[in-house]
Order: sequence, then structure tokens, then C-alpha cells
Amino acid sequence: MDKIRFGVAGAGKIGTYHTRTLAKMKDVELVGVADVDLLRAQTLAWDNNTIAYGDYKDLLPQIDALVVAVPTHLHAEVALKAMNMGIHCMVEKPITDSIEDAKKLSEMAEKKNVILQVGHVERFNPAVVEAQKYVKNPLYINMERLGPYDPRVSSIGVTLDLMIHDLDILLALVNSEVESVEAIGARVFSNYEDISNARIKFKNGTIADLTASRITFERIRRMRIYQDEEYISVDYISSKIKIYRKKNDPPKDLSDIDIFSPKIERKMPITEELYHFIDCIKNSKKPLTDAYKSTTALKLAIEVTEKLKRYDMPRESKNKPKLTEKISDIVDATRVIIDSKLDDKMGK
Repeated sequence: MDKIRFGVAGAGKIGTYHTRTLAKMKDVELVGVADVDLLRAQTLAWDNNTIAYGDYKDLLPQIDALVVAVPTHLHAEVALKAMNMGIHCMVEKPITDSIEDAKKLSEMAEKKNVILQVGHVERFNPAVVEAQKYVKNPLYINMERLGPYDPRVSSIGVTLDLMIHDLDILLALVNSEVESVEAIGARVFSNYEDISNARIKFKNGTIADLTASRITFERIRRMRIYQDEEYISVDYISSKIKIYRKKNDPPKDLSDIDIFSPKIERKMPITEELYHFIDCIKNSKKPLTDAYKSTTALKLAIEVTEKLKRYDMPRESKNKPKLTEKISDIVDATRVIIDSKLDDKMGK
């Protein structure tokens, strides 16, 4: 197969990453990048030796594959139009903002026999890929995804923006159906939740606690997996893993704990993600992050979001709470979660 003719819809932060990556790939001919902000698209196109378009529809007749990196509420519109023309699509996460639209995308991909991959880039993080080799039957999983506020994503809640990554990974790690979902969170700077904490219980007994925040100054991306006789610590940012195993039963001191750090080859997750997409196109393979799995993660994210509404604070009020009061509410809410976790561990 000759070079795949690629286009990118969306010249924002994520679209820029994809454009820069595709421009360097040997198996790709980057035909163009489209954005309603033509000046932004033009600047990105100049930097990557391609052509800018103000309307993605003008780009479609010239390409074989499209990266959809427009705002989430436009994913369905753009991807449906492209796939209907026989164009393979990689749609950024979340696949859409509704289950109905996600179903439409899946049906269109099947009807037109094109590849539909969803951009859950963390699944291609070398640390996550390596960690999966050591996961057996996890008893408890803790996942944190924290970072500073970004106005770019203020039109969507932190659950769909950030936690969706960890929900997708969690469902890949635990081979069981979800039994129950508990969630708590709050809006602070935007009109959607800026901090979200969820506890997910699976029918096989696995329990997972997930925290996503975009009001944290320190950037944290980590996961801890606890299973019989060992636990695995994963740092997504540094792409490092540590595995702690007991040597004697019971351990008498720290010398009875073996710490193992698998050697991980440094790779760029977004590059690996795009190579996987290309491989699926060339060899008619099913993507690792296909529409079905991504829709399952989306359903779970929507359920978490619905649970959060119980703790939602009104935006319009004569006596609006001050920022310090809001933060105090978050601290109180977090304390409730921590207390409940301790109660569970103590058997209360």
C-alpha cells in the first residue's frame, strides 16, 4: 500500500500534536489540517509543510484517513461525514458526548467497512503497556490524574476530559462487570466539575478509586495496583514502573520486600497510537481502542457524572460562596471519601 493520505480536523492543542507527529512519519502523506480558525490552521500548516483549510469538508475528498481533534460535541458530525465517504477515522477521546452518537459512529464504521479508532493515548504509554504484563487478579486499584486548570477544556467536565483515560485503562485491567459506582466532586472554576472522585466496585470483588482534578498545581499521572503478595506502582509521566513483592511470609522488615523495576523502552505514546492506527488500516485489524470498548468507558464516565450531580453547587445565587468556601467544601467532601475508605478497610 502506498503512503496513506492523512488529514487532521482541529488545529488546537491535541490537533497540533497529531499534525506534528504525522508530518514526521514515513508511511504518511500529510495532506492538510482544517480548523474554523483559518489563521491558526495556516500557522500550523506552515510549520509542518502542509495545507490549511477553513472547512474540514474541503479536505475530505483528498484523504484516506482523518484524525478528528475538534471539540467533543462535534466528533459525531465530523466523523460520520468522513466515514460515509469511506475515510478511516481516529476520533479523539471521549468518542462522543452521548451514547447515541457513539452508537451511530460504530454503525457507520461497520457499514462502510472503515477503521474507527478512539484516541485513548494512555493505552499506548509504554509504562501502561508493560504494567499489564504483571497484572493478575487485582484486589484494589488507585488511579490519580491531576493537573492545573486549562480554560481550553472548560466546556467539558473533568470526568469526560481526564478521568475517561483511567476508566478506559481500568476496564482493560479488570475482567469483570461493574457492580456499583459512587462519585463525589465539585465545580470550582468552570461550569462543569473540576474535581471528580469515583469508587467503582466490580462483580469479581475488585475495587477501584479514581481521582481526576484540573485545579491542582502539581501535574500527577499515576496508578497503583494491589494484588496478592505484591503491588505495582505506575508513573505515566516518567514511564516508570516499580513492583513490590514479598520474599518471606510474613515479611519481618523491609529487607523481605523485593523491589523490581522493569526496563521500559522510551516511546512517544501518540506516535505509537498513530502507528497502531496505520497498521489497522493496512492490515484490516481491529483497533486496541475500538468503538465498543470506548463506548463502555463513556457509559461509565456518564454514570460518574450523573452521580456527581448530587453534590453540585448552584452557580446562580445571591450569596455565592467564595473561592475559599468552595475549596473548603472540596476538602470536606474528600475527607468523607477518605473516611469511607478507612471504614471499608477496617471492616466497618
